[in-house]
Amino acid sequence: MKSLTETVERRPWIGWLLFLGTIAGVFAVGLLAASIVERRQETFRTELVQPIADVEPRNGVWGVNFPRQYDSYKRTLEGDFASAHMGSIEIDYLKKNPRMVILWAGYAFSRDYKQGRGHAHAVEDIRNSLRTTVETLPGTCWTCKSTDVPRVIGEIGASAFYGSNIMEMGKEITNAIGCQDCHDPQGMSLRVTRPALVEAFARQGKDINQASHQEMRTLVCAQCHVEYYFKGKDKYLTFPWDKGYSADDMEAYYDAIDFADWVHPLSKTPMIKAQHPDYELYMTGVHAQRGVSCSDCHMPYKSEGGQKFTDHQVRSPLADTAQSCAVCHRENNDTLLTDVYSRQNRVIELLELTENALVAAHIEAKAAWEAGATAEEMKPVLTLIRHAQWRWDWVSSANGYGFHSPVEASRVLGTAVQKAESARNALTRVLFAHGVTDPVAMPDISTKEKAQAYIGLDMDKIHGVKERQKAENFPAWDEAAAEREAQLPAALNADSPRYNEL
Repeated sequence: MKSLTETVERRPWIGWLLFLGTIAGVFAVGLLAASIVERRQETFRTELVQPIADVEPRNGVWGVNFPRQYDSYKRTLEGDFASAHMGSIEIDYLKKNPRMVILWAGYAFSRDYKQGRGHAHAVEDIRNSLRTTVETLPGTCWTCKSTDVPRVIGEIGASAFYGSNIMEMGKEITNAIGCQDCHDPQGMSLRVTRPALVEAFARQGKDINQASHQEMRTLVCAQCHVEYYFKGKDKYLTFPWDKGYSADDMEAYYDAIDFADWVHPLSKTPMIKAQHPDYELYMTGVHAQRGVSCSDCHMPYKSEGGQKFTDHQVRSPLADTAQSCAVCHRENNDTLLTDVYSRQNRVIELLELTENALVAAHIEAKAAWEAGATAEEMKPVLTLIRHAQWRWDWVSSANGYGFHSPVEASRVLGTAVQKAESARNALTRVLFAHGVTDPVAMPDISTKEKAQAYIGLDMDKIHGVKERQKAENFPAWDEAAAEREAQLPAALNADSPRYNEL
């Protein structure tokens, strides 16, 4: 066999080929090494460039240090994703489903109820909601809308904050839900900043400080995405979990303290308004049983350069199943979507059955009162209506149309249908006893406007109140907030549009 030297001497082009190949190889290895070093430097770049106070409501100040997270948070302003039933687009639920106007007659939700948009819209949306034309609402209503809330609670105490008036507190609340609501600036660990969750855990004998990091990836969401009520004259925000998390447990809790959010003006039923018991419903589902957190699906991890970070564009997992669902599920996108929608469609079918029965029950109860029914005759009927609507609302007001626990959602709605129809059966007997033998005529509530007119809402007057608030209150609130924040330490890059567009 000839040596390499002899081969090159006989064929010089082989030598040149080896020489150029060696140079290309060394160059490629050099590029790879440089890339590794660069990525490692990005990974270890954790030192804060902008000091953050323990209470810092300005999200842009946090964004100086954490631009990837902040940029993704700003995308919660986007409202362009629509799933089959929900998404981040604005949906007027009263227009879509006028039955809700009847179910919430006498309560602010009959004026306005829209699909919640992204976190960065939180303050803007509560300002513009027609629900806040009820100007006697307590300051408690701001609790889950703003990073300013921990600051105000720290200054005046939780009781004083809850007991304040929503309009009086408006000048204090201007920064939307954001960084400090869930993060400790000293190390960025997750933290709970709202007292109600900590207090609910304590009443159950639990120390929330013992929660694991994975548990905290759900609990920071459970500060707000839960059922709650305003307790006592001070409207103290309280989670009704002392008997358990289920709809039945919380119903028993409310009955035991004889609590009602309002009295329905048609049926005269003492009602309970469910808020958004996402955490409670999730706790009965398979994802909770498998240890999957809210963040795993709604804030999946992303990778950019050498950094792995959490996507803070909190949104429906259906907007990007590759990043959310496909981490665990191997089905393709179409199969996953079909699976979700099939479960939601079944829950929606049960919701509509309950709504039809409840609307009829409220109107038939009104007829019974008008026919001369007594409080004693109506008491068992009103209890059935109260429980049926609470159970309907417990599923309806939770995000996802029951997907967080389809089996439990269907069970609860099954009992809601049974109770609503039992109320109607009982009402038939009451009506007959008072000489009403024909079916009670149902009004035309085919549109939101017709339903609101039927329950006596003066929508022109309500819109007038909102226009007055926009012209007089909101500019004054913004001016007061600007003066307050001018006293805070200036943020680096504070002049950059990037940090001032929210």
